Amino acid sequence: MIKVKLFDHEHEKDLEVEMNKFLEKIDEKRLLDIKYNVAAVQEEEDEQIYCFSAMVIYKA
Repeated sequence: MIKVKLFDHEHEKDLEVEMNKFLEKIDEKRLLDIKYNVAAVQEEEDEQIYCFSAMVIYKA
């Protein structure tokens, strides 16, 4: 069975930490792919919000 695990954070370092914790738990042979995305939104005049997300595709 193929599964996905989704991650979403405002800071890239938080995303990295959470993903590394998850990846430590699965066998490297089960990892199929990782999809990564960054989105930026202009909230107010000078404030820009970032969204760092990733999807890990793996065999269960």
